Amino acid sequence: MAASASGADATAVPAVAEANLRGLPPPDTVRWVARRKAQVVNAVRNGQLTLDQACAHYRLSAEEFLAWERMIERHGLAGLRVTRLQRYRA
Repeated sequence: MAASASGADATAVPAVAEANLRGLPPPDTVRWVARRKAQVVNAVRNGQLTLDQACAHYRLSAEEFLAWERMIERHGLAGLRVTRLQRYRA
């Protein structure tokens, strides 16, 4: 019991408070339009969520989240549109 507790607690991501989720997409979001991606990126940037919390809550990899963040930095909201990804990544 002690062995599993020490391993689980050390890597556990703190739960996200309901107040921090206001205005954010639901955790079961399937269709990630540019606006929803930007909301999650902004929540992490503003300290509403940590990167680990956002990734756990939305089942994202850190690489996927960081790619969204890079696209916003380089191309603004338009960079997050799926139809534009191939153009911007080239």
